[in-house]
Amino acid sequence: MKTKYIPEPFRIKMVETIKMTTREEREQKIKDAHYNVFNLRGEDVYIDLLTDSGTNAMSSNQWAGIMMGDEAYAGAKSYYRLLETAKEIFEYSYIQPVHQGRAAEKVLFPTFLHKGQFAVSNMFFDTTRAHVELAGARCIDCVVEEAKDPEKRAKFKGNMDVVKLEELIQEHGPENIGLIVMTVTNNSAGGQPVSMQNMKDVSSICKKYNIPLDIDAARYAENAYFIKRDEEGYESKSIREIVHEMFSYADMFSMSSKKDGIVNMGGMIGVKDDKKFADTIMKIKANCISFEGFTTYGGLNGRDLEALAIGLNEALEEDYLKYRIGQMEYLAGLLDEAGIAYQAPVGGHGLFIDAKKMLPHIPYYEFPAQVLALELYKEAGIRSCDIGSYMLGNDPDTGEQLKSEFEFTRLAIPRRVYTQAHLDVIADALISIKERSHEIKRGYKILWEPPILRHFQAHLEPIE
Repeated sequence: MKTKYIPEPFRIKMVETIKMTTREEREQKIKDAHYNVFNLRGEDVYIDLLTDSGTNAMSSNQWAGIMMGDEAYAGAKSYYRLLETAKEIFEYSYIQPVHQGRAAEKVLFPTFLHKGQFAVSNMFFDTTRAHVELAGARCIDCVVEEAKDPEKRAKFKGNMDVVKLEELIQEHGPENIGLIVMTVTNNSAGGQPVSMQNMKDVSSICKKYNIPLDIDAARYAENAYFIKRDEEGYESKSIREIVHEMFSYADMFSMSSKKDGIVNMGGMIGVKDDKKFADTIMKIKANCISFEGFTTYGGLNGRDLEALAIGLNEALEEDYLKYRIGQMEYLAGLLDEAGIAYQAPVGGHGLFIDAKKMLPHIPYYEFPAQVLALELYKEAGIRSCDIGSYMLGNDPDTGEQLKSEFEFTRLAIPRRVYTQAHLDVIADALISIKERSHEIKRGYKILWEPPILRHFQAHLEPIE
């Protein structure tokens, strides 16, 4: 049965014109961009699925809030409004605004991590991995085995492998594990959710070995919706109740609020117990002042603080979350009909197309997920991104190209931006590429790359 599209729980009051280009124009533009989608001009993209970070459409209430933003350098009303909202949602005693997620990591991680230590996660995303390494530590991914099979449909494929986690702690020594990070939803694993039971289990292990537990909370509301829908015992609980419980198991959170804060700029750090982590909070404040700005604005304008306080509440509305996840399920249904493999079941913020399955003849060191991303742009002006070996980069110690568990091309859907017709265009483009996939003989090689987070800047060229 064809998947039903969930109608939008909002009306559209403003539109933005987007440009249509020819295939010939797009082929020249991606060549000029050195075959790196980050180098494209936004105006040359028809449907932009590069990221769901900061690309959201804000509501009329948020835009009204922007006009009320208090721009006082210290102690602005908008800062206290954000604190009140965040403390009510997460029930943490200390909240620190920052300008985005990687800023939260830059401020927080050095207080726990240093050279010779490890951080363990259900999976690190690119910037999180980078900030662990910048602090001198090394990353270990510990996702459940089900996540490594994109076609295996299982609930909560974002979970931490708790048996392996305890083995890793014993192998490296608890004193050498500086931080454990639970990413909800698990972005690198395909936007897959984490169950409440898994959070409980990981929390118990952290307490047993006295290791701090951090939630990477970028998509916490979407994760809560999956728990309500799919985990036994939570179907009658509200989204807020689920969020309260999930965050009760951690010691702190780091958050890019550009996702489930439904804003264009913003981030936060939260610490549950300001007495237990009093020294950590002092270090957070010092790092914030050095890197972000004074503690009561953290690199944000007053209007940003105001919009975030409103967006945090809007992201918890169940009708919105049903529509949000429903968009993903609609697009996934179209791909199921066409036999296009993705990380299944579909996650919360996008579809992660299995490029290794579509382009099995292209080896990981020629970057099949990047190949598919470039073909999507040439086919229909759709910008996506590689979540595979190209993004993973090189081993920080040996310099050798790492082989990713996955070769995903991520289609990250911005919140409240695209319609059913746009999703149909995306599906049609993927179907067209699949039909001619045998004609794509080779991948790409890197001509130049920076030492860290290379996918943002690297120059590539086709292998002839």
